[in-house]
Order: sequence, then C-alpha cells, then structure tokens
Amino acid sequence: MGLKKYLAIRGITMFGVLMATLLLTVILVGSNMDVILKQGVTFQVRSEITEDPSISQSFSDPAEFEAFIQDQIDQRNKALGLDSPWYSPQRVGLTMYKILILDFGHATFLTSDAGSSNVKDILAEKLPRTILLFTTATIIIAVIGIFLGALSASKVGSAIDRITSTFAVISSSFPVWWVGMLMIFLFAFMYQIFPARATPSIPSDDPGYIIALLYHMTLPVITIVLIGFGAWAYLVRNFMIGIMQEDFISAKKIMGINQRKIIYGHAIKNAAPPIITVLALSLSGSLGGAIITEAVFDWPGMGRLYFEAITVMDLPVIIGATYVLTVFFLLSILVADLLYGYFDPRVKTGN
Repeated sequence: MGLKKYLAIRGITMFGVLMATLLLTVILVGSNMDVILKQGVTFQVRSEITEDPSISQSFSDPAEFEAFIQDQIDQRNKALGLDSPWYSPQRVGLTMYKILILDFGHATFLTSDAGSSNVKDILAEKLPRTILLFTTATIIIAVIGIFLGALSASKVGSAIDRITSTFAVISSSFPVWWVGMLMIFLFAFMYQIFPARATPSIPSDDPGYIIALLYHMTLPVITIVLIGFGAWAYLVRNFMIGIMQEDFISAKKIMGINQRKIIYGHAIKNAAPPIITVLALSLSGSLGGAIITEAVFDWPGMGRLYFEAITVMDLPVIIGATYVLTVFFLLSILVADLLYGYFDPRVKTGN
C-alpha cells in the first residue's frame, strides 16, 4: 500500500472519529445549548428594542408591546433555525457543520483578554499559551528521560539504575496539583523566587509581556518536568534493555566501538519508534489534561479556560475547546504513525 493511499485511509478514519466525537458532544449538551441559544436571542432582541425608545412609545397597550417583542423573538429563532427541536437532523447537522468550519458562536459568559466574546478569538488567545507551556515541558522531560533511561539501561543494577527506577515510582505517585501547591508554597511564599500566579500582571499588548510570560511559566515547567521525567526515564530504560542485549550491540562491543557511541548512536536509534510514539501521545495528552495544572498555577491557557467554562457552564466554549483538543490528539496519532514507519524500516505503512 502506497503512502498516499495510507494517508487517505487514515484521514478518512480520523475524520470519522472526529465526527463521532462531535456528534456525542452535541448530543450530551444539545438540550442545554438549545436553552442557552434561545435565551441569548431573547436577550438580544429585548436589548435592541430597548435601545430604540420610539418602538416602545408607538404602543399604548403593554400587552401589544409584549406580543410584538415575542413575535420578533419568534422570527429571530426561525431565521436561526431554533424553531425546530435541537435533536432534529437539520439542527444537529448545522451545528456540526458550524463546528467544522470553526464557527463556535459567542461565549455566554467568558471573554478574551481583549474583551471579545467570540469563541474562536478566545481559543486563539489561549491555545498558544498551553502549547508553549506543555511543549516546552514535554521536550525537557523527553531529553532528560532519554539520557537517564539510556544510561540506566547500560548499567542495569547499578546505583544510577536503582535511583532512576525509585524516583520514577515516587514521582509518579504524587498528583501534579499537590506538587504544584508545594512548589508555590516553597518558591513563591517562602523564598519568593517565582510569582504565585502564572498569569502576568501586565496587559498582553505590553512590549514586555512575552518576557513576563516566560518568567511566570518557569515554576509550572519545573513542576511538570519534576513529575514527568522519572517515568519517562523508566520507560526508555525498559525499551533500551532489550536492545542492549541484541547480537548487533554485542558485535559492536567486540569491535571496540566506544560505549557512549553504542548507547546514544546505535541502541537509542533502534528504540526510537516506541519513544517517538510515546512522545507524540504524551504531548497531545498533556494539552488535553492541562485543566488541573493550569488551574493550580493560574496559567492563562486552554486548561484554565476549560475549568472556567465548566464552572459557569459556558457550552459554546466547552464545545469549541473539545473540538480543538480532539483535532490535536488525532493529528498527533497520525504524526506518531508516520514517524514510527520512518524510524523503523521494518514497518511498512498499511502492512
């Protein structure tokens, strides 16, 4: 099977998964979303009529005035397709189509830092910050984990191997929110090295905002790395142990090739496929699982946005964030599959 055909099949499969996710999301929040949309229309129509006093003055009977308002509301609902049930095929199809073209509508309660209630603007503002935080942390975790894991695999049973394995178990046992609160207590309140809140106090259009953002993200990055690199090192160690016992590694040792070159030049290359797969899935998983971490550190990203949207039941934001994170997860799976085939010639796409 050729690469183009493989990509086409994978693309169709992932599009189906995306559609199923969207359909499930729409079904779960459909009735509540319908109520919110109709309430929004009512509020909008009444606001427009209130802003024009001449309309209310043209009615002498309050009952007629209320009937006029209700008629305008009904017309607006009909124009938006809200007169049919939320579960009708037309409504569900229209909702999914709008989500596909990134038309998430307007948030009910939340706004961006610039004051926009458009969900697309809110997501465009928050997503880069989450990517910055967790991509940076994941890359650092991967580099440290690969180095320590390969070192431990080359010295099984040694002190460094036992320390790495023990630290992996200990670090994985503590929840990130607990370690985060401990780090804030130590380095923000006791020693006052880093700020307690990861949200910069200056506006986002300030020239020094980027520097302030990088400074504020230091403590969250340290916490995420501290929690994650031990488990990464243990995974790489287990991948490498089997490879270090292969015949071609023994042959290279007999040939007198430097031990460091064997480990980091030959053995780790053969362990690359599973490592790349775990890296891609870890990155996308961290983006989706950022709610607790960002809530603890008050980092202005997708995780905190999710937390705030769930708290106030801002359904358009919840749907938009779910869609974006699902797309990222599916793309990471595709990239992992392609990289797996690239690093392991024995794997043929489609076979």
